[in-house]
Amino acid sequence: MLALRTTPWPLVAVFTAGYLPPYLLPTTVGRLDTGLPLSATQAGAVGSALLLSSAGAGFLLASRVERAGARTLARFGLALAFLGYGTASLTTAVPAVVAGAVLGGFGSGTATTVAATRIAAERDPHRASTAGLLSVSALAGAVYLTVPHLGRSHGLPLAAIALTALAVWPLTVRLPAGTGTSPAARTASGPLPHRRPGLVLAVTVLCWSLAQNSLWGVSGRIGLTQAGLGDAALGLVFAVALGAGLMGVLAAGALGPRLGRAMPVGAGTALIAGCIVVSASATTPTAFATGEIAWNTLYPVVLSYLIGLAASLDARGRWAVLVGSASSLGTAAGPLAGSVLSAQAGYAGMGLVLAGGLLLVAVPMTAVALHTGGRPLLPGTIRRRGGTPAALVAAATGTPSGAVPEVGAAEQPVVEIDVDAPAPAVRGAYDTAGPRQAAGAPGPGPG
Repeated sequence: MLALRTTPWPLVAVFTAGYLPPYLLPTTVGRLDTGLPLSATQAGAVGSALLLSSAGAGFLLASRVERAGARTLARFGLALAFLGYGTASLTTAVPAVVAGAVLGGFGSGTATTVAATRIAAERDPHRASTAGLLSVSALAGAVYLTVPHLGRSHGLPLAAIALTALAVWPLTVRLPAGTGTSPAARTASGPLPHRRPGLVLAVTVLCWSLAQNSLWGVSGRIGLTQAGLGDAALGLVFAVALGAGLMGVLAAGALGPRLGRAMPVGAGTALIAGCIVVSASATTPTAFATGEIAWNTLYPVVLSYLIGLAASLDARGRWAVLVGSASSLGTAAGPLAGSVLSAQAGYAGMGLVLAGGLLLVAVPMTAVALHTGGRPLLPGTIRRRGGTPAALVAAATGTPSGAVPEVGAAEQPVVEIDVDAPAPAVRGAYDTAGPRQAAGAPGPGPG
């Protein structure tokens, strides 16, 4: 019940609307290929253009959310998403489809920027991001189960994204309005903290997302052409895989910061590399389903910790947005990179290349997690020798949150202070309590 009361559900809804296009990338690209006069590489390029536009929105708006207002920007992004994806779903003219996809991508990126910025300011950003990943995985799984039974139109997945944006619109009323030129807004445009680890994280997450989505963008073709699945069976595998992803997200939410961030990021990425090799080299439905399900179980777990790591670098959420936008750049290049790699080296060769790249980027990502995360501490934990964590005292006494260090702050050193021993008391230097009478002074006279 506590989680239900404290989870920012309007932000989760906006997060879902913004993150849905990458989750539907295989079916979107596959249907552009089969439903329009486009080759596989051209369809991948359209998917890349959509996601590139989404990343551009993040880079453009990273420092403007607080000034313009989360509510205004979220409504603007959702309106663009509805208009762009809706238009692309209703026409078969390739230029109009491309223009609508790019416009809708900018809208999705705007919604994602708002969600990432606000989630980073939450008391528990890991819980909020986990809830968002849970929501988008569930919705994408439902789409994968439903769309194959509605026909072969290229517009069905695009229409699903447009309708999601429309459904989320009423929830934006609970988002904060703009702050204009308030001190908080001016602070948001100040220098970024933790620049070196932030840049390293942004670059490595870009490569991490590129590897993930290079496979994700061609997974549909691997299942159909190499593993021998039909369209309905492929949709079922994707739905089950996303359902397994729900279990992974739930596990990540239950674990929280208990394992820190370094181990989930490093070990999780190494396991994902193995899953990619299995999925890309699969020649049977069983092997393909095994690789996809295992991969989709681990992917959102690691992603949730990466989002939390980026959010911890800046309470204003700017690093969360910039790292998320870098991830979107990798996601955008994924379909095209996957198509080119598979055409040159085959699906199995592509899997080996992507796995090797993931193992390489796992090292600096883990280093950032170790450097900036430290030991997981309760908010404001300051341990005294033989004493109680200050966070518990603060919680019991209502101490303002700003009076104690933030999550991840280093423990305060205990400084020994030498105090001179007091001089021994002299018995004659003290007398009984009460007024003292000076010698020879007259006493009070009789009434």
